[in-house]
Amino acid sequence: MASSAEALHSPQLDTILMVETFLQEHSGEFKRKALWQALPRRMQYGTFRQIIEYLWDSGKILIDNEGFVVWTHNPELVREILSKPHLRLA
Repeated sequence: MASSAEALHSPQLDTILMVETFLQEHSGEFKRKALWQALPRRMQYGTFRQIIEYLWDSGKILIDNEGFVVWTHNPELVREILSKPHLRLA
């Protein structure tokens, strides 16, 4: 269980966006710890874990069987699907 100090701290939006951008450019290249170490800016590992959990919960990433983090979010595909009347998201 997270301590109360950990639970009160949330990653800043610019940090989340930095991780998202890096992941989009390097999808499937890194496992979690190596990804954290390769990011352009340093952050605490706990903050990184919160961001990874958020991205997982929001369906933006998957982690494959070997532990590699893969970017899966594709808003262009969703827009294309939604623009076709015979297709719909259930």
